[in-house]
Amino acid sequence: MQKTNRRWLLLLAALTLGLGLVAGGCGGDDGGDTGAEPAEDVPQDERAAEQVITVAWGAEPPSLDPGLATDTTSANILLNIMDPLVKLEGEDLEPTPALAESWDVSEDGTTYTFHLREDGRWTNGDPVTANDFEWSWKRVLDPETAADYAYQLYGIKGAQEFNECEENCDQLRDQVGVRAVDERTLEVTLTSAQPWFPQLVAHHVFLAVHQPTVEQHGANWTEANNIVTNGPFMLDRWEHEANIDLVKNPDWRNADEVALERINGRIIVDGTTAVQAFEAGEVDYVNTGIPPTEMGRLQETEDYQQYPSLGTYYYGFNVNNVTDVHQRRAMSLAINRQSIIDNIAQGGQLPAKVFTPEGIAGYEEIAPDAPWTPAEGDMERAQEEMEQAQNPKMNINLVHNNAPGHREIAVAVQGMWRELGLNVNISAQEWAQYLENIGPPPSDRVDVFRLGWIYDYPDAMNGLELWTSGSGNNPTGFANEEFDRLVEEARATPDDEERYELYNQAETIMFGEEGEVPLIPIYHYTTVSLENAKVRDTLNINAQTQVDFTKVVVREAS
Repeated sequence: MQKTNRRWLLLLAALTLGLGLVAGGCGGDDGGDTGAEPAEDVPQDERAAEQVITVAWGAEPPSLDPGLATDTTSANILLNIMDPLVKLEGEDLEPTPALAESWDVSEDGTTYTFHLREDGRWTNGDPVTANDFEWSWKRVLDPETAADYAYQLYGIKGAQEFNECEENCDQLRDQVGVRAVDERTLEVTLTSAQPWFPQLVAHHVFLAVHQPTVEQHGANWTEANNIVTNGPFMLDRWEHEANIDLVKNPDWRNADEVALERINGRIIVDGTTAVQAFEAGEVDYVNTGIPPTEMGRLQETEDYQQYPSLGTYYYGFNVNNVTDVHQRRAMSLAINRQSIIDNIAQGGQLPAKVFTPEGIAGYEEIAPDAPWTPAEGDMERAQEEMEQAQNPKMNINLVHNNAPGHREIAVAVQGMWRELGLNVNISAQEWAQYLENIGPPPSDRVDVFRLGWIYDYPDAMNGLELWTSGSGNNPTGFANEEFDRLVEEARATPDDEERYELYNQAETIMFGEEGEVPLIPIYHYTTVSLENAKVRDTLNINAQTQVDFTKVVVREAS
C-alpha cells in the first residue's frame, strides 16, 4: 500500500533556513573550520553569571513528537530535549556514543546491538530502557501513526512490511527486527549490511518517547504541561506561534557539563523582523532566513556567521502536468544558478548540477556529467530543447512558501523562463497550507514547486531515496523502475565504491544525457546566522543545521 503523506517529510530548509544554507561556507571570519570553541575551554571568570540566551526559532514547529516531526526547527528542539542513542560529532559527522554507551556489529554487518547507559532518566524519574526504544520505533512504523519518516526505518528487517500492512498487522509488528534483549540491550536486525546505520540512528525519528505519557495524553502529549523527555533540556513553555522556552534538566546524565540554564525562544518567521530583533538586542541568535536585501550589509559585521551544510535547494516539477522531458530540460537549462547565488541568496552557496550535494562522501564518483544544469545557464540550448517539446505547457503555476528570499528567486526564474515563451504565475503560501498543496500525490494546481532538503545522515542514499516511486517525499510524480531498482540495490551494497557507482547511475537517470529531469537542482546550501558576541565562540551549527546547546557558554560582555 502506498500511503498518501499530506505533511511532506523533510528535514527541509523551508521556514527555518530560508535561503541561507553546503559547501563553500565557514564559521567565523577566517574561512577555516566552524570555529566553535569547546565549552570546557571557557574559563569560569569569563562566563556570565546568568547563563541565559534568547534565540529566534524560524517557525512554529508542526510537531514535537519525534515520530511526526518533519522540519528543521522541530528537529533542533527535539535533539536538545531528547537523548539519542548516537550523536553525530565534528565536521565529518562521526557517530559517537550518547544514550548508548557502545554498540556491537555482527560479522556480516546486519545486526547491531546497542548497550544503553545506566544513568538515562526520563524527567519523571523513570529509567530509559531498551523497551522504550523498541516500543517507540514500532510506534513510528505503525500505520495508525502515519509517520512521514517511517521509511527511515525500512532498513530494519520487517519494518516496511509492518508499516504498509493492511491486515495481520499485530503479527507483522512482532516480526520487526527490533528487540529489547534486556533493560539496557537493544538488538536491531537489518535487511542488509548498512554501514551508515549508526549515523542514521542519530536522526530524531529514532528517539525514544515515554510510552505512559503518550498513551495518557494522546495527541496532546507534547504540550509543555504534559511532555516527559530525557535530554539535557526540558520544554518549559510552548505558547503556539509565539514562544518556545527550554530550561536545563538538572537530572540529565551530564548536567554538570551544561552551562546554559535557560533558552528563551521567540518564534519569528519573518526574516526582516528577526534581524531587527537581533540588532535591537532582543535575541542573541538568529537562524531564520536573512532577507537578501540585508545580506550584503550584514556580511560585513562580526555577527554574521556562515557554516558548511549538506543540502540542496531545488524546484520540483509535477511531471503529470509538465510532461515533456524536452520542456523540463529547457526550463533547467534556462536557469542561471550563479546569478541567483550572487545576486539573491548571497550566502556562498554552490551551483548544483545534481541532487547529491558536494560534501557527501564519494561525491566525485556519484555526480555524473550533467548537461542540463549548467551553473550559468545556457539559453541558446534551452530554446533548442523547447522547440523539440511536443505540446509544451506554456502557462506555468510556480508556488513557494512565504519565507524570506523565495519570492525573489521565483521572480528571477520567472524572467529566465519568459525567454522560453512561458507565462509563469507565482503564488506564495503559508507553510502548513503549502505542504498540503504540493502533495504527494502531485496536485493538479501546481506545475513547479520550491523545496529544499537537508541530509539526515551524510550518505547519498538519504537524498536519492526521496525520488523512488513509493516515497512519501515525492510530490513530482516521477516514477522510474530502473531508478527504484538502483536505489534498492545500493541500500543492500555495503562496499562504498560499489554503492557510489549505483548512486551515479541513479543520478544519471535524472540528470545525465538522457536524463528525465523531474526536478531542477539550483544550489547546495550553506547555513548563515547572526550570533551575539557573548555566544559566538561556543555556538556551532553542524552540517545538518543543528545546534547542540549543551556546548554553548554565555561569556561576560566585553
